[in-house]
Amino acid sequence: MHRKAIAHLRKADPVLKQVIERVGPCRLSPSTDGSHFEFVARCIVYQQLSTKAATTIYGRVVSACGGAMAARPLATVPETALRAAGLSRQKLGYLRDLAAKAEAGVIETESLHAMPDEEVIRRLVQVKGVGVWTAQMFLMFRLGRPDVLPVIDLGIRKGVQRAYRLRKLPDAQRVERIAAPWAPYRTVGSWYMWRVLELGPAAE
Repeated sequence: MHRKAIAHLRKADPVLKQVIERVGPCRLSPSTDGSHFEFVARCIVYQQLSTKAATTIYGRVVSACGGAMAARPLATVPETALRAAGLSRQKLGYLRDLAAKAEAGVIETESLHAMPDEEVIRRLVQVKGVGVWTAQMFLMFRLGRPDVLPVIDLGIRKGVQRAYRLRKLPDAQRVERIAAPWAPYRTVGSWYMWRVLELGPAAE
């Protein structure tokens, strides 16, 4: 699935080549379950929560919406029911905003796959609670876009620091420079930076 990307990355960057050899094949596979709207809604619910807690809350929200995460039920279900599911008032506001903008056609969630990366980001960041990082996760893990580099992601920065044996945590600009040779497959390169953190001290 990622054969061309791996071949390019191994040739373009000797440090990343070593990481690839240690980590093994890229197991990145975009999520195809549910709708684009549901993916964004899930991202909002999961923000700053443990996976276990977020999964429980998300399941309750879906149940409160009649078993389907979509704009119409999310916009019409009483606030008390959604709050009882475990949503904070802030996240409830974010989800309501997502639903309102989806219904108004502001973000056209189910057409996002047909838009270029920058347009997808531009649309999604109009939703309260959705920043550039969340939009980039959507590009990578929902749409499977090949050349996304989330430079503000702490895991990516830590991975770069470890893989490239940097004394200090690199800022976004340095990550951008280091990852420049990875293009047009920076998504896979980013995936390996997350994985390098799982290798332990032996990777250093």
